[in-house]
Amino acid sequence: MNNKLIRVLIVDDSAYVRKVVKQILSRSPFIEVIGIARDGQEALEMVEKLNPDVVTLDLIMPQMDGVEFLNVQMKRRPIPVVIVSIASEDGELVLAALDAGAVDFVQKPTALATEKIFEISNELIAKVKTAAHVPLTHLPIQQESQKTLSPLQKRMNHIGGIDIVVIGISTGGPQALTSLIPILPGDFPIPIAIVLHMPVGYTEMYARRLNEISLLNVMEAKEGVLVSPGSVFIAPAGRHLTFLRQPNGTVVTHLDARPFDSLHRPSVDVLFESAAEIYRDRTLGIVMTGMGSDGKQGAAWIKSHGGMIFTESEETCVVYGMPRSVLEAGLSDKSYPLYNMAKAILEIV
Repeated sequence: MNNKLIRVLIVDDSAYVRKVVKQILSRSPFIEVIGIARDGQEALEMVEKLNPDVVTLDLIMPQMDGVEFLNVQMKRRPIPVVIVSIASEDGELVLAALDAGAVDFVQKPTALATEKIFEISNELIAKVKTAAHVPLTHLPIQQESQKTLSPLQKRMNHIGGIDIVVIGISTGGPQALTSLIPILPGDFPIPIAIVLHMPVGYTEMYARRLNEISLLNVMEAKEGVLVSPGSVFIAPAGRHLTFLRQPNGTVVTHLDARPFDSLHRPSVDVLFESAAEIYRDRTLGIVMTGMGSDGKQGAAWIKSHGGMIFTESEETCVVYGMPRSVLEAGLSDKSYPLYNMAKAILEIV
């Protein structure tokens, strides 16, 4: 893939969007648009005929929608798919598409018939290029992991030397967390806080869905909530999640737009640094699948305060960027594949 063009099939029922997405992708010298399809049924035929490296996929389409396309195509032959979707109108469909094996998604501007759609250019090109290098074995990965690890729900019966688990995750994150969090037992004795890179409008919906399948209390983080055992806080898109210790010794959540200069908001680095300052050497930081290096600086902060860092191993990462950056900086105490991460957490806790 490194020495040849990334061949892309565009799937969207809007002729205008198909034209714009083609123009955007054609700006990259590394991408070639080899075909377009107007709905999921036509996309199935075009994938069979053209064998693209990546598919960009709308979700709401006639005949066959994007989720149905994914369900059929992933059974036939896994292929990297990037969702290109309008945010709030089809948020549930986006989460269903990620469950079905889509690698990532890009949020369309709501005013499609304007120049605003070109604002997604850099993001779309970057995510298509990343998707092209995702190992096909990673696309629908999680269901077997849950079956393998379910007996671990009976193992947790004491509190160890860790008071907080903080997790940083990005590309491939919704699927991975769906494998990890429901495995943890209802009497898990410490809180968990997560930064998951998602656009505004999705984190509350995702937290609600994860809560439905988990024994723990999963929620999108709000201001000033007591950080208590058995709670899982997901940072809201657009706000950093940190912790504040109250005069009575309890710890509560704090949300802030600052720092403004971070590449991501919420940032894994910001969460990890706050956890290290509040919980010191009783912090376990986990950096999982994702693009880039968010979490490396925060991992260094946790280590400098005596805490521990786990990373997800390359074999189960959809994108081995964030964990690699931590590992190569010498900050990872241990790497685990996704299907062993719950066991590792339970043992250290």
